[in-house]
Amino acid sequence: MEIIDNALKRGQTTLSEHESKSILSSYGIPVTREMLVEHTDDVLRVANEIGYPVVMKGCAPEITHKTERDLIRTDIRNDAEAMDAFQGIIAGMNGDKGAVLIQEMIKGKRELVVGLIRDPQFGPCVMFGLGGIFTEILKDVSFRLAPLEKRDALEMMGEIKAHKILDAVRGMEPVDRDILSEMLINVGKIGTDNDSVKEIDINPVIISGSRPVAVDALIVLQFSP
Repeated sequence: MEIIDNALKRGQTTLSEHESKSILSSYGIPVTREMLVEHTDDVLRVANEIGYPVVMKGCAPEITHKTERDLIRTDIRNDAEAMDAFQGIIAGMNGDKGAVLIQEMIKGKRELVVGLIRDPQFGPCVMFGLGGIFTEILKDVSFRLAPLEKRDALEMMGEIKAHKILDAVRGMEPVDRDILSEMLINVGKIGTDNDSVKEIDINPVIISGSRPVAVDALIVLQFSP
């Protein structure tokens, strides 16, 4: 793929969040509506085009830990807050080449993780589990070798301990398992189609109503033979 090929030519080992989501979107995976902004003059136009509230993030291939670097602003509700957030993020990037990603704010109480790792022996393996801050704490995940069929994806959903989070609970709609299955299948396709993709981390996948949406993503690259 052109994005991956160009990144490898530049010597990148990771794609930026925006580049990563562009890959996901090209495989039919739902992602946030978003635009990259480099100049102050474009901030308000883009924020209003997407519609408040928005989220703003520092975005560059070198920036893989945005939270730790305080490069994320959420629930931005007006022009004044948008300008303050943009200026604060640019200052926090400390000269890193990149831009600010302005994206719609997806609301939902349930967070999942979808990913891929390339095992040296078995090849690309798809991962699914509980997302957000609980991913590393609870390690409630399931794995399958790619390529996946829908049956595999549905089985993965049932294997995590927190599988009932996908059901109708506390007034929330059941998660659309058809869309979620396609996400898992297509993440596997990215791995089987592109030998240069070493890892994919989509965390969180927020459930908005019944629909899963990739809110943050990182693709790690390797130089394939």
